[in-house]
Amino acid sequence: MTELDQAPPPPYNWSLQRWRLATIFSLILLSVAVATIFSMKEQFKAQITHMQTKLKSVPQIKYVAVLVDDKFTPAQLITFDPQDGRLQIQRLNDIKEGREDSMQLWALDDAGRPLSLGVLTPKLKTAQLPVSEKILSQAVGLAISVEERGGVESGKLPRLPYLYTGTLIQKAL
Repeated sequence: MTELDQAPPPPYNWSLQRWRLATIFSLILLSVAVATIFSMKEQFKAQITHMQTKLKSVPQIKYVAVLVDDKFTPAQLITFDPQDGRLQIQRLNDIKEGREDSMQLWALDDAGRPLSLGVLTPKLKTAQLPVSEKILSQAVGLAISVEERGGVESGKLPRLPYLYTGTLIQKAL
């Protein structure tokens, strides 16, 4: 055999090589995309869990009332959070009860009958009282009276006139 009898090798197929490289590159891109999607899904689930936890810790005000004095000046802001079952009472003025007096909070039904919700802690700018949501759902207003130290006994009526009164509003959550 001579050199002339040997057939030249076939030319290198560059087209086939390009297809192989394109396939490998596409598979790498697809792998990165799938990993990114799973990572984003996990991050999204973590964010939802975080936001749900945060939402549970944020007070949800269901009832609100602004109690006013006889000159219609706002004196008390009262809110109710059903999650903790407490009324939050914030004084908006500087009036303090005397040494022998207590301020007592009352729920008023549609006939104006009072039901004691408790005695406010003296001289605090904000206070909390545990209250049943059922009682508030039947009330149309709130009032504060000045009573002898410790408040009135159970079953007795408040001293009139009320120091502050206001309408209890149920807020849509």
